[in-house]
Amino acid sequence: MEIGYFSIVLVLLLFLLLFSGLWIGYSLMAVAAATLLVYSNAPIGMVMATTVWGESAKWALTSLPLFIWMGEILLRTRLGEDVFHGLAPWLSRVPGRLLHVNVLGSGMFAAVSGSSTATCATVGKITMPELLGRGYPSSLAIGSLAASGSIGLLIPPSIILIVYGVAAEVSVSRLFMAGVIPGILTLLLFSIYICLWSLIYRKRIPASDGENSTFWQKIVIGRRMLPVVGLIVVVIGSIYTGIATPTEAAAL
Repeated sequence: MEIGYFSIVLVLLLFLLLFSGLWIGYSLMAVAAATLLVYSNAPIGMVMATTVWGESAKWALTSLPLFIWMGEILLRTRLGEDVFHGLAPWLSRVPGRLLHVNVLGSGMFAAVSGSSTATCATVGKITMPELLGRGYPSSLAIGSLAASGSIGLLIPPSIILIVYGVAAEVSVSRLFMAGVIPGILTLLLFSIYICLWSLIYRKRIPASDGENSTFWQKIVIGRRMLPVVGLIVVVIGSIYTGIATPTEAAAL
């Protein structure tokens, strides 16, 4: 079979396996096995076993379960609630008000857990009942959470960047450094959109509950965010200063 037609067959096979509900990893392994079966005389079992073991035994991948564990810790503690109540007074005069908590909170948790799933679940568990209960538009509340929750793919310590760095044999630390500015700019664009939308549809944004808070009161309430800020400093700061590798930072 010509390589062009066979490539089409492989793509169709991949989509068929994915749509059938088979896990992505197993689907890719099946397509790889089919390619070896057609174009190689090497023992498929030996080649697949050696490749899978060689790729999964790399030390940098040790950080993945540690960052996922951190995401679970954040999800099951009250840190998400502390971040919400710590940010809320500072955003009372910004167009869109508490909608920005979705954006800033997602950025903060992404900088700790590295997982978009954990970030979205942690932030959404706290912010969605509050926002909907106070009368914020459900479409914008859900949309801002869905968009900013995915920032965990970009902001270090991104799990996807770790996997890519291992697969492409690129420095994970350099990838982390490269993801900071694009991640911050993305969050800034989300906030700008919320501001513009809120200025156009002023009547759909409820009145603020914290406009009368003094600066000192905001400082006192903002102290509740210190544990999460401390985690960000430990994880990202240890990597950027060269004190720890991404794997060691995950353990810290």
